[in-house]
Amino acid sequence: MEELNKELDKLIDTLEHSANFKNNLDNVKSIYPFSRYEYIISKLLSKQVLHYEEYLELRDNYINRNLFLYVFEISAPRGFGDTWAFSHLLSIEPELKRPNKKVDPSYKGEYDLYLPYPTGNIKIEVKASRAVNRDKADEPLYTKALSSNENKRFLMNFQQLKPSCCDVFLWLAVYRNCVKYWVLKNDVIKNHLDFTPQHRNEATEKRKVDYDRTKIFEGQIMITNDNINSISEYIVEGRGIRQAIIEQFEN
Repeated sequence: MEELNKELDKLIDTLEHSANFKNNLDNVKSIYPFSRYEYIISKLLSKQVLHYEEYLELRDNYINRNLFLYVFEISAPRGFGDTWAFSHLLSIEPELKRPNKKVDPSYKGEYDLYLPYPTGNIKIEVKASRAVNRDKADEPLYTKALSSNENKRFLMNFQQLKPSCCDVFLWLAVYRNCVKYWVLKNDVIKNHLDFTPQHRNEATEKRKVDYDRTKIFEGQIMITNDNINSISEYIVEGRGIRQAIIEQFEN
């Protein structure tokens, strides 16, 4: 949105009486589908400051920068994680499968997906997060959404990680303009320096100050600018997810 505002401001400055126009914008009421941006662009088109072909280019560039902005408007956690994330993953890697008791008679919902493998199914826990601006803590999620090329303080929280319940973790982080993927063996999570208890361990004991992270049953890792490099070797392209899962499992 910042880049779009800058582009529109430059065009507005070329209008006659541009200062008055900017002042009047504060009084423009927005009721769907009419908005402040629709008002500005209509004005620019009518004054031929912005031509139709230029408008199309402006529109296409904005869409390309914000392909996944709609994901930040999903308010329900399960709507994001259980619905959108799984649907997205299955669309880019159809060999991933949903588990059930027919496939795994002992299945109790402890992992999310599996990948068929000659020696047995690879159990996968999926965790998704959205990259947000840490300096906009009190703002709506969609206004905090970051692009992958922005150099700002960010936070991605991967929660309810249960290394003992899966073979491999499949993480995805949603940015305004793209989705990034990491494939990590469960031992990588167990031994990660920022892996901390979240709810319980296997004995449902209370959290302790001096804990052995390799014995954590359920924990979390907050990924920020400070530790993003700790998982950089596990990042993969969407088309490489299947092979990365196999390699991490065999590692």
